[in-house]
Amino acid sequence: MRLITPVRILQENIGTAKSCNHTHKVPVIVFSSGLIGNLFHEISEIIIPLFITSHHFKSSVQFMITDYQPWFVKKYNRILTQLSSYQVIGGGLNTTSAHCFPGAVVGLKYHDNLALDPNSIPGGYTMLDFKQFLRETYSLKIKNANEIKKPVLLLISRKTSRTFLNENEMVQMMEKMGFQVFVTNTKEMLNLDKFSKVVNSCNVMVGAHGAGLTNAVFLPEGAVLVQVVPYALTWASDTYYGQPAPKMGLKYLEYKTVAEESSLMGSYGPHDPVIADPQSLYSRGYQAVRAIYVDGQNMTINLTKFRATLVEALVHLGHRPLTRKS
Repeated sequence: MRLITPVRILQENIGTAKSCNHTHKVPVIVFSSGLIGNLFHEISEIIIPLFITSHHFKSSVQFMITDYQPWFVKKYNRILTQLSSYQVIGGGLNTTSAHCFPGAVVGLKYHDNLALDPNSIPGGYTMLDFKQFLRETYSLKIKNANEIKKPVLLLISRKTSRTFLNENEMVQMMEKMGFQVFVTNTKEMLNLDKFSKVVNSCNVMVGAHGAGLTNAVFLPEGAVLVQVVPYALTWASDTYYGQPAPKMGLKYLEYKTVAEESSLMGSYGPHDPVIADPQSLYSRGYQAVRAIYVDGQNMTINLTKFRATLVEALVHLGHRPLTRKS
């Protein structure tokens, strides 16, 4: 949490308290934008908690952001202006001046990974309500996957780790099965105004475990999320995306790779603990796990096996594959 600046709450007598330089008519929510740079953390740990904390104010609330990053405010401007009718207080804030509010909420309410608990929220909002909020915010036209008449697949392409080494062959197979395929990359995901509409036009998303799968929040309800689980990353894949997906109204499928599909097999061999005993790596802590299984492996997908998962996605959407496996 070193990226988060602590907020101190001081207790003073009314007679000795600093006089107000700025008097506001609505409450303030104070939160940090320190945990940014990764889409999963931005959505799961800032944007959804901000929705939980502020939506019931019906825009009559002001945001004060500590650890202010201008690009974060620019990236999520649509969401911030939808939740608050007032200008964000952040960069360039004069700490010697006093802002006075009729009330304040310090910190955001966090429930779980890409999730919210309707029983703990004024108004009882669900994850489907959050998705409806996103559709309204980004002017997304498609609510249900059955509005998309053909199978349209978005493939999340990674270039630094957990890369699909036979990505071109995967795309060829998908197209032969009848999918219209869009291949996207990290740079394209940065512009949420545009990319949210691309995601919303698809009824299948495929990607290796990673932050890019967070874009599933823009998928229509009834769409299919296919997570390719890298070797020895079952727990993380299930916890961060597998469990939240159904509450988003999505059909969740996973393709769990085996050691033979991982580049780690070639690097370490079948008898090394990295392959033979992943738990021994986990016992050494997260940094060891991250270095090997998160940042240190790529995948060559078994197309015959993976095709069966894509067939399941097609069947869910009411389609059949155009060709038999080659």
